[in-house]
Amino acid sequence: MFSILIPSVDNFEYLNLTIKSLKKNSKFNHEIIVFLSSYKEKHIEILKKLQIIIKKSHEQTGMCTAINKLSDLATRDYILYAHDDMYFCPNWDTYLLKEAKQIKNDEFYLSSTLIEPYAGGQIFHDFGKDIKSFDEVSLLEKYNSFEFPDINGSNWAPHLLLKKTWDRVGGFSEEFDPGPSSDPDLNMKLWNIGNRIYKGVSKSRVYHFGSIVTKKNNIKRNSGNKKFILKWGFKTKFFIKHYMFSGNNIRTRDNIYKGPLPNVNKNYIFYFEYILSKISFLYYMLIKKN
Repeated sequence: MFSILIPSVDNFEYLNLTIKSLKKNSKFNHEIIVFLSSYKEKHIEILKKLQIIIKKSHEQTGMCTAINKLSDLATRDYILYAHDDMYFCPNWDTYLLKEAKQIKNDEFYLSSTLIEPYAGGQIFHDFGKDIKSFDEVSLLEKYNSFEFPDINGSNWAPHLLLKKTWDRVGGFSEEFDPGPSSDPDLNMKLWNIGNRIYKGVSKSRVYHFGSIVTKKNNIKRNSGNKKFILKWGFKTKFFIKHYMFSGNNIRTRDNIYKGPLPNVNKNYIFYFEYILSKISFLYYMLIKKN
């Protein structure tokens, strides 16, 4: 069904859990492709036994570049990008595929619903903040009991789209390495080819430990918002609010899915905030020149 693309930087314990959850809880037989940075040879052997397709590098590679390299190896109709610190709950793929099949065109972007051990995300419940405290048994008993709607403005991993759509927009933009703001940039590119479906699918559930790779490896985050402004002329928050119609938080239960997004409502608030974004754009342009 899906080509599942997972970049991983010296994080094999979590990656192994992610893959095991995919093998255990997926309805369909997916193609799993992993990009390994800073790996050990014993890990390669384990992944080969699990029939994982491997792309490797001894040097750290930015997430955008890694995913693009993995997408070149993908052979399935659908691309699913995932983090290496996620646990996929039972039938997560059934619900995503059902949604994709119901859509009558090729332009869509679907995300699973995240269960996270800290507040501020979608479903907040602590089943373990790290792998040592992870309570898999309790998660499998309760993951489906939390009420949460389908929501609009989907803009996070794990995300699903057609490979031909991914190829059409050129995948991730590698200037956003190591990754910040790459998701809204991808969604802006999808918007420009006519995509108006950005849907978080409630029943497709994934437990997310949260930024394990970045914290563990002390990966320096670039100024993704600055890059976004220089590329598109406005801030990521402006895009999320006026294009995604998602307010300040794209993950809340208040943003119930109502169908394909309308075109941008260019009212006086839009133009006022657009001017503010342009001021930021000019500011960054002057900094760049200097």
